[in-house]
Amino acid sequence: MALVRLTAAQATVRWLAAQHVETGQSVVPYFAGVWAIFGHGNVAGLGEALHGARDVLPTWRAHNEQGMAHAAIAFAKQSRRERAMVCTTSIGPGATNMVTAAALAHVNRLPVLFLPGDVYASRRPDPVLQQIEDFGDATVSANDCFRPVSRYFDRITRPEQILDALPRALATLLDPATCGPATLAFCQDVQAEAFDYPETFFEKRVWRIRAPRPDPRELADLVSLIKAAKRPLVVAGGGVLYARAEAALADLATAAGLPVVETQGGKGSVAWDHPLNLGAIGVTGTTAAVAAAQQADLVIGVGTRLQDFTTGSRALFGAEGRKLVQVNVAPHDAHKHGAVSVVGDAKAVFEALAEALDGWRAPDAWTAEATGGVAGWNAIFDAATTADDRPLPTDAQVLGAVWRASSDDSVVVCAAGGLPGELHKLWRTRQPGGYHVEYGFSCMGYEIAGAVGVKMAAPDREVHVMVGDGSYLMLNSELATSVMLGAKLIVTVLDNRGFGCINRLQAATGGAAFNNLLADTVHETLPDIDFAAHAASLGARSEKVASLAELEAALQRAKASDRTYVVVIDTDPAPSTEGGAWWDVAVPEVSNRPAVNAARASYEHKIKQQRTGD
Repeated sequence: MALVRLTAAQATVRWLAAQHVETGQSVVPYFAGVWAIFGHGNVAGLGEALHGARDVLPTWRAHNEQGMAHAAIAFAKQSRRERAMVCTTSIGPGATNMVTAAALAHVNRLPVLFLPGDVYASRRPDPVLQQIEDFGDATVSANDCFRPVSRYFDRITRPEQILDALPRALATLLDPATCGPATLAFCQDVQAEAFDYPETFFEKRVWRIRAPRPDPRELADLVSLIKAAKRPLVVAGGGVLYARAEAALADLATAAGLPVVETQGGKGSVAWDHPLNLGAIGVTGTTAAVAAAQQADLVIGVGTRLQDFTTGSRALFGAEGRKLVQVNVAPHDAHKHGAVSVVGDAKAVFEALAEALDGWRAPDAWTAEATGGVAGWNAIFDAATTADDRPLPTDAQVLGAVWRASSDDSVVVCAAGGLPGELHKLWRTRQPGGYHVEYGFSCMGYEIAGAVGVKMAAPDREVHVMVGDGSYLMLNSELATSVMLGAKLIVTVLDNRGFGCINRLQAATGGAAFNNLLADTVHETLPDIDFAAHAASLGARSEKVASLAELEAALQRAKASDRTYVVVIDTDPAPSTEGGAWWDVAVPEVSNRPAVNAARASYEHKIKQQRTGD
């Protein structure tokens, strides 16, 4: 057997560069590149190896480890989980800064490979700079924080261990049922150790992403349930997009008269103006979708985790005798809430259903009733997004202006606060992949960093970022990265002077205004933050506008700009668009505030509607 002597880091990088994936359209390198912030735990080993492979495996430098990991994760999401990126940091705070991003990837089932530096396997210089010392377990390092938020975790303490660890990690990333972050904590002395590796280990390998067909018995059960249903409803989740099943869903819905609603992850599965698309479902849902969900006697979830925002905390799908089916590649999700499970790829299931249901249609009366609510919702949309004479615009009005300025192939990016709710209800997605909202982990600070990854995955598409002042202040440094990389973004900052979304939630649960809006915090002087000047200091073009008309004009300048452009507008933190289902946010049983006691009484009434037994 031919051997080649390499350091463990060199071998790792060479192997990563040799991995390819078959996407259906072409064969491409699976790893688009590596995000790296170097420190003493990775600069000498992985840094040297990445420099040597920079022509085949690009390395990019970011400004914040969490931010670069968000960019990598967003790239994978925008690539529909067909490609991924690698993130490497030093030992210590560089590594732990990525733990939040790892949790985000875990919750959202998105692939990313983390290669944080680790302690010395030899322990010669222990404790090294930034090393965590567990008083009772000498095998623990800071990287053990990744264990609960990784789908696969390993610590590389010998150079030959990568022969097994790397393929196992990639198999996890590519499996649609186990997809999520993989972490290989790479001991820094081992990175520099040499080993005689077989040359065959570095041969080009092409991986395929599985698209499992459903078990015929489970499919037959689903067909029987659909044919027996009087009021069937399809809930399209992110799995529809990852399976590239949007056309198959639209065809099935049209042929069978099946109304469709969309989760945050599944938004864009069906064109916004498709006659059977009722819009967003759940707590952030449209009036049309929520009304249909309350009446449906058969709910067919496809590629959805059925988290509480989708199910209205298990109180939304409450019709008498209602049955639930879960179609999912992951058995963990397919069996949730006592569902009849169909384990399989969404596209494969839709195609099988199209054949099995040929000639069958849902009752016309149900299709007409369900879709009849869309006109009413469109009226609400128009009222919510149209400018009026109020002193400060609402989030919905700003959203409407951005949507009108956006292109047909544009992508909107958002993550946390009240904006995801408004976007889920109101953003009219024109093309698949045009809606990129991280709402599984709802992570403040994802927006700008994530948008960099979106732009890298879709360089020809216009990328709009909608971000509140709170999220902007939490993580904005990747604006500079977007300028460095030429990854142009159009960023709209909505300044409501605090955490407006949680302020509204606080009020809704009877709480006093406290510690959310800046005006309600402990302070000596309220800051007057110049977000436009800050963005300009990071290299972006920027301006602040005073009205919706000025915003629309500024967005046209942003579209013509040669680099990332930031537009800032003051907004009203109070209003939100009507619609949406109930959300279980526990209210104190005992309080000296009458408003809390009233909220508790309402809460106790609502929780009786939850279907907690399934």
